[in-house]
Amino acid sequence: MAAMTRLRDFVRALTVEVGRDPNDEPRLLEVTSNLLGDLVSHDDWLPREFAEPHPDHYQQYLLHCDPLERFSVVSFVWGPGQVTPIHNHTVWGVIGVLRGIETCEEFRLEDGGLASAGRHTVKAGQVDRVSPTIGDIHRVANARHDGPSVSIHVYGANIGAVQRSRFDPNGDSTPFVSGYSNDFVPNMWDRSDE
Repeated sequence: MAAMTRLRDFVRALTVEVGRDPNDEPRLLEVTSNLLGDLVSHDDWLPREFAEPHPDHYQQYLLHCDPLERFSVVSFVWGPGQVTPIHNHTVWGVIGVLRGIETCEEFRLEDGGLASAGRHTVKAGQVDRVSPTIGDIHRVANARHDGPSVSIHVYGANIGAVQRSRFDPNGDSTPFVSGYSNDFVPNMWDRSDE
């Protein structure tokens, strides 16, 4: 079961790192980027059920939530051309693309509303970072128009329960809590076949 071993080892390593100091954001961004970069460099571990696109909107599948809600691991699955609204996170996060390509448009709040803060792509095997400290407002899209993209997101909270904001181009915000698309999480703890 290489699939569950990879995910389980990632969760264990991240649990240790978060336990050292859950408030040291720069260190956690660095460590998580390294761990997640290694995880997304292998495409043999994500169960099929957590990589299924929806025809109308992106999916956010919970893979693991730390029991103390210090971090969560989520797979995002994007159908062709699907895009998020402009939104923030309010916590640190590291995103690793497992399959496909994502485009990220960054924004910052200014007196007159939202201002563009850049645009970049993240390809399979690459990682990106967000946080209120380094830049937290963005819009993400599947850059592929001929198939899905899948990314693994790690956030410094139970992201599906965090109150965040969506923004319109004027900078006006609407609160939301994202929740998750799945009703069950993968069982990475059954080691009976090993």
